[in-house]
Amino acid sequence: MIKIEYPQYQFRFKEEEGKEFIFDEQRKQWLRLTPEEWVRQNFLQYLIHSRNYPASLIAIEKEIGLGELRKRCDIVVYKNDKPWMIIECKEMGVELTATVTEQVLRYNQSLDASYLLITNGSYTFGIDTVTHEELAVIPEYV
Repeated sequence: MIKIEYPQYQFRFKEEEGKEFIFDEQRKQWLRLTPEEWVRQNFLQYLIHSRNYPASLIAIEKEIGLGELRKRCDIVVYKNDKPWMIIECKEMGVELTATVTEQVLRYNQSLDASYLLITNGSYTFGIDTVTHEELAVIPEYV
């Protein structure tokens, strides 16, 4: 498992009708602040500000087809015009189990990315789809 050190980032929040919202800088919209959204927003800022991933090559909630089903990948990072990394976010406290890993593996049947990650905000598990080895660090974007 990879432990992430998140950057200090000044998120924008608002409350409407007793519900909390967070501003998504990537999509330029207010989103309901759920535990999973909190993990997704922090991980995005980590990729962009700590790992220097290009924000313009990151898709959020990318819709894909799995047979006749329509699913959404939490985060897809592109490189050379093709999916390079798929990231599935779970709320903090959710154990990163085989079931969660199977979800991102199914998504990869449609996208064929080089790296698959699952994160609960505290820990991240990653696989290199070429070597089938567990990642010790988040890959550099070069």
